[in-house]
Amino acid sequence: MGKIEDKLKAGKRLSKLDATKHLKNQEKIMQENDFIVSKTDTKGFITYCNRIFVDMAGWSRNELIGANHNIIRHPDMPKIAFKIAWDLISSKQEFFGFVKNLKKDGGYYWVLAYITADEDFKGNIIGYTSFRKKPSRKAIETITPIYKALVDAEKSGGMNASYELLKSTLNATDENIVEKYHELVFTLQKG
Repeated sequence: MGKIEDKLKAGKRLSKLDATKHLKNQEKIMQENDFIVSKTDTKGFITYCNRIFVDMAGWSRNELIGANHNIIRHPDMPKIAFKIAWDLISSKQEFFGFVKNLKKDGGYYWVLAYITADEDFKGNIIGYTSFRKKPSRKAIETITPIYKALVDAEKSGGMNASYELLKSTLNATDENIVEKYHELVFTLQKG
């Protein structure tokens, strides 16, 4: 039995530490009318995933349920994007963004993600729901070099350097960076 099967048998949750380290430059492209849906608890552990998510990610439903959503985090994604996402959704705001996800086999797939908080009847956050659809090819071609520059900035100067570069790239301030980022996402997706 492999490491992942042993962890699952022992009732342990999978995380990005269990993701493959052997990357392949092989993209799987979503179908035009496909929607990926997943739900997590407040810590990012997957509580629900639809069949399209299972198919795209390459993990079994059994492997994904209970795993941390970061198991599909591709190293080409800047950490600042996830910080912005978590800051927004943990304050009950919506996040829209392009995300390059890591497949179990080391390949990847791109999505346009929408993430929102799930609340109980008292307004307490009880989890998060993410809907993803096929991004435009032009958007991916435009966002890829921006994300690469942000990852490079993180490697040399940490997340603060990446944040400052994102602000500069978007011609944004601390107050409007999210608005400017969402504006970029919507503009790119429209083509």
